[in-house]
Amino acid sequence: MRAIMSVFDKRDVVRLGRGLHDVGVEIFSTGGTLRALEVGGVAAQSISVLTGFPEILDGRIKTLHPAVHAGILHRRDRPEDLAELSAQGMTGIDLIVVNLYPFRETVAVPGVTLGDALENIDIGGPTMIRAAAKNFPDVLVVVDPADYDELLASLQRGPVALEQRRKLAAKAFAHVAAYDSAVAAYLTRDEFPQTLSLAFQKAQSLRYGENPHQAAAFYRDDRDVRGTIAGAHQHQGKELSFTNILDADGALRIVRSFAEPTATIIKHTNPCGLATADDLITAHAAARSGDPVSAFGGIVGFNRPVDETTARALAKYFYEIIVAPAYTPEALAVFSTKANLRVLEVDMERPWEPGRDLRRVSGGLLVQTADDATRDRSDSWRIATTADPTPKQLRALQFAWKACTFVKSNAIVLVQDQTLVGMGAGQPSRVDAVELAVRKAGERAHGSVLASDAFFPKADGVEAAALAGVVAIVQPGGSQGDEETIAAANAHGIAMLFTGTRHFRH
Repeated sequence: MRAIMSVFDKRDVVRLGRGLHDVGVEIFSTGGTLRALEVGGVAAQSISVLTGFPEILDGRIKTLHPAVHAGILHRRDRPEDLAELSAQGMTGIDLIVVNLYPFRETVAVPGVTLGDALENIDIGGPTMIRAAAKNFPDVLVVVDPADYDELLASLQRGPVALEQRRKLAAKAFAHVAAYDSAVAAYLTRDEFPQTLSLAFQKAQSLRYGENPHQAAAFYRDDRDVRGTIAGAHQHQGKELSFTNILDADGALRIVRSFAEPTATIIKHTNPCGLATADDLITAHAAARSGDPVSAFGGIVGFNRPVDETTARALAKYFYEIIVAPAYTPEALAVFSTKANLRVLEVDMERPWEPGRDLRRVSGGLLVQTADDATRDRSDSWRIATTADPTPKQLRALQFAWKACTFVKSNAIVLVQDQTLVGMGAGQPSRVDAVELAVRKAGERAHGSVLASDAFFPKADGVEAAALAGVVAIVQPGGSQGDEETIAAANAHGIAMLFTGTRHFRH
């Protein structure tokens, strides 16, 4: 049995080489892999011994040779293939152990040059992988060091089963496809290219999906995931569920959109609590006051490190998850007394790009740019009424407009100062959303400001807000009913601003 070993990631490569040698495998290798094997005391030969041709062009040409690919691709059950191989003085290759140049890691470095990127596009490696995977009934292909132990165990038992070969081949093709997708994504300048290349790596299997009868798994973006929920470090608590991940991501996206110390409480992907303040304890108390009933079992997000005092304030309540950029050792000690609480740390210092928003539909995929709530466009808002908002009201309206970005449409939020006090989400009627937000706010609706993610088509929503004591409204405007809604606001002395943009979130 003959093998070619050529890896950039040299984890356990010496141990694998020793194991292969012990089961009688003849090893050919290239460049740095050959040197690593030799230093490790593994008997291996240069690929040039197999090809009869030296490595050239600074190693760009090593394995691109008929002796390599004929050895991999010939069909063992065809006498004519075997005869042709023999006539050319070539030998069979039965195992390929290859992983690729670090293209993704290279282009993730700020300021990387095009030349550096191109040098890290692997050619020979993917070619060998694809050839071996194409011929997997006869040729084993291994691209992941995590599979070395299983490979050695199988070889020690005897012939490797076809199903294991198929599994390794599928993983190999996926590995190359993800690599090519990364290259295509780097070279593509079109925001919406003709062919959309996506690559995600399985992070974990989940116990189930949104419901126990649904199977599920979590996949990480193939790019750098630091600063995202996929790159979070879990300090403690039970394994995250499907809905845990969704809600934790919602909390992270919200708090990262605010510069001031901010706390949010998420239930079913909507913020039932949201506030900014001078410190996290005050922000959390204000956020919880928005809907203390819904806060039970919620997901809490912060955009500042959590200290012991904040942790003790949180420990009084039942929450599923805490998401924050850091925790003091004392805070973690407090949380350790609540074994089921998941504590997630996300590096919020990392620059964060919202990227593209992808939605799966039957037979296809909808792709759009993200609705970036961090952009402040309030300087372009237009006052539509005779009443002007006070500076305090304008500040509250800015907070409310950002908050409604994260609420499912139809979305209405009521805000006092910098605290969400009422929210109506996912209602088919906008006036229903207003009435729900008012009911949630109770007495705190009086003197609040209101944000609506889309325009009011009629005056009924404004009338319901006025009846509850709302003093200012921000909405996109642009409806045929604008004159009617403006007249209703004027009649009640409500200041109303038009943003010219909307925040649908379906």
